[in-house]
Amino acid sequence: MSKKYFGTDGIRGRVGEFPITPDFMLKLGWAAGMAFRKAGICRVLVGKDTRISGYMFESALEAGLSAAGADVMLLGPMPTPAIAYLTRTFHADAGIVISASHNPHDDNGIKFFSGQGTKLPDEVELMIEELLDQPMTVVESSKIGKVSRINDAAGRYIEFCKSSVPSSTDFAGLKLVVDCAHGATYKVAPSVFRELGADVTVLNAQPDGLNINLNCGSTHIESLQAAVLVGHADLGIAFDGDGDRVLMVDHTGAIVDGDELLFIIARDLEERGKLQGGVVGTLMSNLGLELALNELSIPFVRAKVGDRYVMAELLARDWVIGGENSGHVVCFSHTTTGDAIIAALQVLMALKRRGENLAQARQALRKCPQVLINVRFGASKVDPLEHPAVKEACERVTEAMAGRGRVLLRKSGTEPLVRVMVEGDDESLVRSHAEALAKLVSEVCV
Repeated sequence: MSKKYFGTDGIRGRVGEFPITPDFMLKLGWAAGMAFRKAGICRVLVGKDTRISGYMFESALEAGLSAAGADVMLLGPMPTPAIAYLTRTFHADAGIVISASHNPHDDNGIKFFSGQGTKLPDEVELMIEELLDQPMTVVESSKIGKVSRINDAAGRYIEFCKSSVPSSTDFAGLKLVVDCAHGATYKVAPSVFRELGADVTVLNAQPDGLNINLNCGSTHIESLQAAVLVGHADLGIAFDGDGDRVLMVDHTGAIVDGDELLFIIARDLEERGKLQGGVVGTLMSNLGLELALNELSIPFVRAKVGDRYVMAELLARDWVIGGENSGHVVCFSHTTTGDAIIAALQVLMALKRRGENLAQARQALRKCPQVLINVRFGASKVDPLEHPAVKEACERVTEAMAGRGRVLLRKSGTEPLVRVMVEGDDESLVRSHAEALAKLVSEVCV
């Protein structure tokens, strides 16, 4: 069955526009509470990022969950992976995250975690959607859910992150710049790195509800690049608004993306005999990652774009490392979802073990030129991916590159965008093909 509300990463949209409205969130809380309350008793953790609408949606979800008889434990602003972890450790039935990740403050959304800290199975999402179409009821008054707040959530998560590296770890002498994107990592990330001994300069950790991801973080990395150069730092770390994406900047100011971070971690695991299989990337992973892993005889497979598909592939293969070039990196030997802080720590440990800096570590991966152009398609009823002219053009480009590149067109799971990607060994040709395809997609969407 196709889903009515859930996308690849929960439910997301513009605040005030259906379904990102208080009345829908009330009903969603109730539907989720009813779906999770199979054993009669139900506990649900609720956390959020720092965007201003989180207050409104937290209250609405709380009311809906209580009406369904679910007890609610509020975490306040916390990274998305922290909510996955705390859902497991508190033995809750589910976790809910109020966040639109890397999007601006006027978007918001809802993500769910199972009691095991993993993404919800499709059947549970479908059950919630079915309940959303039913009249809302309220349990008997004596069974209405109670609400409490977990006051030590940040401390618990900081200790969990630190436990992902050896207890003897000491980053003394390591000079870091950390960009928190005015988001959910603004308290915990600086503490983790400082408590492990690093010298940390913090950027963009003054959230006001409106500045999340605003010209900062992993989607706007320019200020981090400048700070690393001015401060003569060893490297910079950029998080997104909810703390599940990480990118880095080396000491020269060069951006190190998710493919490169994934390679550095995987190579370290292989060298220590802890890789357990291979690496999962996505359709967007650079061809250079696949070639670099192949040189090390490390298996590589591509999943559909979206961290839920990466995690599904890891589970199916019993592998421990996967990710996306956007900076979602899943370290399954440590946690159940993409965790930016934990991924950053694994990179720092890999550098420390090899005695390399980040610029040196990334040299073993030679990325192929890749051009990605986003095309907004608005309210058009035409599916650009199925349009005959677009299909024919993609085939022509593929033939023209004669096995020296690839073409990928896909719809975003969270925004009304078509992502046009062309990759190959000739950068000027790759750009020319990508721009021509993007222009064509834009024309058929009018």
